[in-house]
Amino acid sequence: MAIAVPRTWVVGEVVAAATMNAEIRDQFADLIAGGTAYAVTWTTTGTAPAVNNGTLTGRAKLVGKMCDATIKLTAGTTTTYGSGNWMFSLPYTASSSAEFVCRAFAGDSSVGAAGYSQGTAYIAAGGTTVAVYFGNTGASTAAAATVPQTWANGDRLWATLRYETA
Repeated sequence: MAIAVPRTWVVGEVVAAATMNAEIRDQFADLIAGGTAYAVTWTTTGTAPAVNNGTLTGRAKLVGKMCDATIKLTAGTTTTYGSGNWMFSLPYTASSSAEFVCRAFAGDSSVGAAGYSQGTAYIAAGGTTVAVYFGNTGASTAAAATVPQTWANGDRLWATLRYETA
């Protein structure tokens, strides 16, 4: 159940327990519930990547028109990275009234704790995908097979998103 606009009450109305449960209990239960999994699609501007024996997971929580979501890609031994810039599907279409800038993080398993890069996750107004960029010199580069590292088994990419839905 998603949070809904509360109903309009009528003076003198006798309120049934089922109505109170639907209007109050169920909406609070939904508000405090955790997110749910969603199937993330990974695409590029070039040849298609393939998760194969890696993992690609997404979780999302919608409260009103605001969506909080996370995406995590963990590369496996047979993961292929495609060519071109990476994009990941959103659980809900973004509002057409604004752009959204969120957080991204990449971990290079070959260099341990030293191999982490912070990035930016960008959602265009009205978008259905999120693009991830890395770089801190003002010339950020889109995540790709060699950005921010040459991707290999065990490497991870996370995106933490908060955006308004359509």
